[in-house]
Amino acid sequence: MTTRVLAGKHVNPLGFGAMNITHGYSNFPTDDEAGRLLHEVLDAGVDHLDTATLYGGHRSENLIGQHLKKRRDDFFLASKGGLSLVEGRGKIDGRPDTLQAHVDASLQRLQTEHIDLYYLHRLDPAVPVQESVGALAEAVVQGKIGGIGLSEISAATLRAAHQVHPIAAVQNEYSLATRNPELGILQACKELGTAFVAFSPLHRGYLSGSLRETASLPAGDMRHWMLRFEAENYAHNLELVDRLVLLANRLGTTAAALSLAWVLAQGEHVHAIPGTKRGDHLAENLGALSVSLSPAEVAGAGAIINQSTIAGDRYNAHQQKTIDSEEFEPAP
Repeated sequence: MTTRVLAGKHVNPLGFGAMNITHGYSNFPTDDEAGRLLHEVLDAGVDHLDTATLYGGHRSENLIGQHLKKRRDDFFLASKGGLSLVEGRGKIDGRPDTLQAHVDASLQRLQTEHIDLYYLHRLDPAVPVQESVGALAEAVVQGKIGGIGLSEISAATLRAAHQVHPIAAVQNEYSLATRNPELGILQACKELGTAFVAFSPLHRGYLSGSLRETASLPAGDMRHWMLRFEAENYAHNLELVDRLVLLANRLGTTAAALSLAWVLAQGEHVHAIPGTKRGDHLAENLGALSVSLSPAEVAGAGAIINQSTIAGDRYNAHQQKTIDSEEFEPAP
């Protein structure tokens, strides 16, 4: 298997995003089911697990600590701080004292003495990024974390942070459906030697082609508040993904594997962390590692689903306020 470098270590370019098992979506697994899935992930050769303080109000970190503490040497561990659940809502807090406390709490929940990569989960507009990064740099010196990451940030923020301490990774949303990283952060990461980690590379299940309608999703599922999943927009977007399925069929693969292979084709510094609750979906996702796309095939997939063809903005107005990444100009 070909590996890629993340915070100085060689890992499978397809990691596992552990948000899905506790946060944002619906029909979450029990603790025992989650434990079996986590072991299945490692047994399948995935050696990069990504979690966060936020996910499930600490439950995701607790599950990894509980079920994988005896296999800690088998995987690269990433987590995030500076964003937590307070009274049921996400609260951004990038103050140095808060970040230091979050690192210590993450270590305890994950039942480990070292986290390979720790991200500032969201930029706090009230705290200069240099101060937040400075706090994480202290955790590096103390041996608590191996590398510093930033999530949902712009190229300008990355460059400012990099002046304080080398940034090992940027984790922003990126997929065929969400192209914002192409506005600058992908190139900035390449120039600075920073890994780019794509979250939601299947755009919350949409790019698998198997999510045929959204109205019947359980009430708490976050896709009910996302504009691209509203009924009228989603009907249009399903037509696009059906064309992607046809292309995948011609290439002898699935829409999910094609979508992940497309992300990985954007550069040797690019990683992807799809999440799932099911072993069969895990196997399908890993099929992307066997998909070799020509430049024409990369362009063909990208022409079907992109910022101009998909209906609906990525986030609603409230969600948009929490991110720092570059944004496309509104359509006229």
